Amino acid sequence: MEYVKLGRTGLDVSRVCLGCMTYGDAERGAHSWTLDEETSRPFIRKALDLGINFFDTANVYSDGTSEEIVGRALKDFGSRDSIVLATKVFNRMHEGPNGMGLSRKAIMSEIDHSLSRLGTDYVDLYQIHRWDPRTPIEETLEALHDVVKAGKARYIGASSMFAYQFSKALYVAEKHGWTRFATMQNHYNLLYREEEREMMPLCQEQGIGVIPWSPLARGRLTRDWDESSERESTDVYGKTLYTVPDADKKVVEAVAAVAKARGISKAQVALAWVAQKPFVTAPIVGASKPHHLDDAVAALSLNLDADEIARLEEHYVPHAVAGHT
Repeated sequence: MEYVKLGRTGLDVSRVCLGCMTYGDAERGAHSWTLDEETSRPFIRKALDLGINFFDTANVYSDGTSEEIVGRALKDFGSRDSIVLATKVFNRMHEGPNGMGLSRKAIMSEIDHSLSRLGTDYVDLYQIHRWDPRTPIEETLEALHDVVKAGKARYIGASSMFAYQFSKALYVAEKHGWTRFATMQNHYNLLYREEEREMMPLCQEQGIGVIPWSPLARGRLTRDWDESSERESTDVYGKTLYTVPDADKKVVEAVAAVAKARGISKAQVALAWVAQKPFVTAPIVGASKPHHLDDAVAALSLNLDADEIARLEEHYVPHAVAGHT
């Protein structure tokens, strides 16, 4: 496993991050395809055995049960000082006023709830799950700064938003001497490359670690175009992300062609394309089958040549902005 610095920080992370939305109590979440604790633990253990030290979850995943499962597994199988543990805050966690968002009240409450579920004194990376239009960014950033100064988080990060919003947040933090966002977790893959226009150049210029979510387009890049999965058939949010079927189908077919020529899986090709981008630190991959982790690690040593990259990229067309809500 290769390790790299997370943006401009001194933190070493594996070149692939295990996304833990897959693990949680299906009865308490929005997804029927999540794996229960007994089924989840072998994946977390295998990730550690493969050298993955970077794990990403969120308070909202399966109503907090993802954090509980991940926290217990990492405590049993790993060393806290060696693990880089990330979680997120923003989405609704309870009914009524102040049940969601990025107010000082919400952040201060939710960090404590997350730490309790994770069974740890701190998280390495605390991320805002989305931009909160109802809360001044100054309030959010000062609260996050206080979370860091209290020792409850080592670094802070952001997720999908417009580049102008992220730029404003970086400016406000620098202006006030508050902790600066170290990472951007955004939507990026062969079927959705709109982030290349503004967000990726901004992150490169500002030394921000980029940890894309859905690098395999929720599995669409790993199977034939007409093939589906339980997740795809029930994923209401996923249906809003990829909305140019004619062009997207050609991209998927290009991935299949490159994979066939190489004699490897489609997942390796699609993930290698993301990992080779100079602005990407560590793609976030989910794993619900044993070969998912093997493919993810194998992709890191796959060097696509210029002709292969051109073949994978040639059919892309502009997409509507997706993933910010």
